[in-house]
Amino acid sequence: MNERPGRLGQTALASFDRYLQIRVAYQPSFSPDGLRVAFLTNITGIPQVWCVDAQSGWPQQLTFGEDRVLRAAYSPVRDQIAFSRDVGGNERAQIWIVQGDGTGERRLTWNDEAMHTFGGWSRDGGRIAFSANRRDPGLFDVYVQDVDSGEARMVWRNETPGIVTPAEFSADGTRLLVLFAHGSTSHDLFEIDVPDGQVRHLTPHSGDVRYGYPAYAPGGQAVLCVCDEETDLAGVVCIDRKTLAVTPLISPPTEVEFLGVSYEAGRLAWVLNEDGIHRLQAMDLSSGKQWGLTGLPAGVISPRDFSPPVFSPDGRWLVFAHGSSCRTTDIWIWEPEADRLWAVTQSSHAGVPETSFVTPELVRYRSFDGREIPAWLYSPQVGSQPWPVILHIHGGPEAEHQPQFFPEIHYFVSRRFAVLAPNVRGSSGYGKVYSHLDDVDKRMDSVADLAYAAAWIGQQSRFDPKRIAVYGGSYGGFM
Repeated sequence: MNERPGRLGQTALASFDRYLQIRVAYQPSFSPDGLRVAFLTNITGIPQVWCVDAQSGWPQQLTFGEDRVLRAAYSPVRDQIAFSRDVGGNERAQIWIVQGDGTGERRLTWNDEAMHTFGGWSRDGGRIAFSANRRDPGLFDVYVQDVDSGEARMVWRNETPGIVTPAEFSADGTRLLVLFAHGSTSHDLFEIDVPDGQVRHLTPHSGDVRYGYPAYAPGGQAVLCVCDEETDLAGVVCIDRKTLAVTPLISPPTEVEFLGVSYEAGRLAWVLNEDGIHRLQAMDLSSGKQWGLTGLPAGVISPRDFSPPVFSPDGRWLVFAHGSSCRTTDIWIWEPEADRLWAVTQSSHAGVPETSFVTPELVRYRSFDGREIPAWLYSPQVGSQPWPVILHIHGGPEAEHQPQFFPEIHYFVSRRFAVLAPNVRGSSGYGKVYSHLDDVDKRMDSVADLAYAAAWIGQQSRFDPKRIAVYGGSYGGFM
């Protein structure tokens, strides 16, 4: 598709293809010495593993396959990176390993018909954990594999359908924490005794409860996670491994979405969701001192892969991916104690002027039962009103439209379309009650919220009610 020619002295409008070439960097992890950061980027068109100096410098590409890399993580002690890659987008990922300088790439898993989900390194760097559906396409077992010998051993033969993800080895490597997702809002945590394969259920409960981003607390006697048991809004809780008692640790007035833990330094980092905008917080457990990140434009942390912020080995720095409505996703490092923040990548906007990107406005409209529905409104900077409008519907359905970078939205806005992105009932980010308002027989209530969005558009003089299109995830396509 060619660029649209502009008049003399005017900038030509970028083609849709050019918007799709805007690049992203995401999923960072620190090297064992904390001096380098590995991350994924599609700078070549296909996501691959790259590495960059944590302070400054030119990034170095480490993997060069023709297929996408799905995940990458540095070893805690070795200059090695484990990464997963599928073939042709078939989602049957295999796990590989590469040296920190890009040499010595070799494959660790060899079952091409199975899906392998990487679950972390042991702290001595000698083993990795992963889940795989090798026995049965509908069942995921848990394995521990020696990195040097390649020998893999099943440590949990699972007989229950669901998504099984190893989360973390204990400090001594004898235990493995596992997250079991029955659905997007229903989780359980288990602990595997690695030597003998005994499995212990850590979270007996009733109803739907989330236990997200689990990690061992410093000392190893408890587990920290994001949880909404007996509360509407998810916070951070501490689960005693012996008694299984659940103690709230952080209970903010908005949802907690991510949790990162520095086991050695005794520090936590969590992300608050405030009407879709993310706020990064950190705390020292021994002193109780807390820090809040400022200086970033309103946006979203880990908009592409939902990975939590990661501490440097000494706990001094936090690395994370961040994108805003007007800036594509890049890798940032924050030093809380010094209140210092810097970017380590600068992904390309593919020649599309940053001045053409718009910051959305948070609006609310009333639906059929009087409930206020939040929505993000993107308005053109040029062109006469009234504007045609596109209703942009997120997928999921338990998802949320947030002010991150959407190339397709900016393309439409540059063509003088307004875009309204509502978070209808059933969306995440607003608590457990709100996310269940469209369950089963209530499904059409969320569709009604869309109809009332269209009605709200018709009441605004800046919009053309005769020109409304719907572009959406779970609710349909372009109409």
